[in-house]
Amino acid sequence: METKDPGKDRDRQIQTATLAGGCFWCLDAIFRDVEGVRTVESGYTGGTVPAPSYRDVCTGSTGHAEAVRILFDPLRVTFGGLLDIFFTIHDPTTLNRQGADIGTQYRSEIFWHSPEQEKVARDIIGKLSGTEAFTGRRIVTALSPAGVFYPAEEYHQGYYARNTGQPYCQLVIRPKIEKFRKIFLSGSG
Repeated sequence: METKDPGKDRDRQIQTATLAGGCFWCLDAIFRDVEGVRTVESGYTGGTVPAPSYRDVCTGSTGHAEAVRILFDPLRVTFGGLLDIFFTIHDPTTLNRQGADIGTQYRSEIFWHSPEQEKVARDIIGKLSGTEAFTGRRIVTALSPAGVFYPAEEYHQGYYARNTGQPYCQLVIRPKIEKFRKIFLSGSG
């Protein structure tokens, strides 16, 4: 009789989310703090050029977005829970821009991996569109099926954790992390 390894069954439950919401350093830093997230990888997706470099993507000519690929345990955090965080930490009403980062590579986009993820994303966008937080502003977050994801260069992975003293980290990423922690982690002590 074969015995089941509960770890193997649990690993089969791991799901993938791919999100673009401006600079991937910000998304990477925040989603690494989410309980139930196994890994976060910065990279490029949604474009037409195979295996682009950061320099290529920054030109805006490859069609790629800076994005993160998140492996998560849906028994600990749902896809909808990840999207709640996603819509809180970036502005989904600005087209091809987040703060000072401008260009299609900084667009807001959800790359869904299943029809269920697409439905959850559409439902959340629909609900958010009717809230006071977005009154008079249209959510421009695009929804697309997930395609090829190209991991970014190694120095982009976990960038904030290794560069917390850099001005961009202090002025842009840190306030987003603080906002995330205040909203999603306060009282979880």
